[in-house]
Amino acid sequence: MLLIACPHCGKRPETEFRCGGQAHIARPTDPMTVDDGAWSEHLFVRANPKGVHAERWCHVHGCGRWFNALRDTISDRFIETYPMGAKPTQSTQSETRA
Repeated sequence: MLLIACPHCGKRPETEFRCGGQAHIARPTDPMTVDDGAWSEHLFVRANPKGVHAERWCHVHGCGRWFNALRDTISDRFIETYPMGAKPTQSTQSETRA
């Protein structure tokens, strides 16, 4: 079984967690000024890299808190986990959108 290191609870079994998609995506500062095409892209277009990728995860069957993780999509290995709002210490191969 894969163990995921929750930054709040420590290492726990993968069955306690749920992935929430790509991390570090900023909402538009004024959503009312964004046209339909740009809004659709913001909501649905995400990076799908082969390699290290930043993702949001929730410890659903534990503390219930969200955190970010750097995960290698090739090996499914978690490289680093860190609290929401923090920056990773390592870089990713995918570009983050601001």
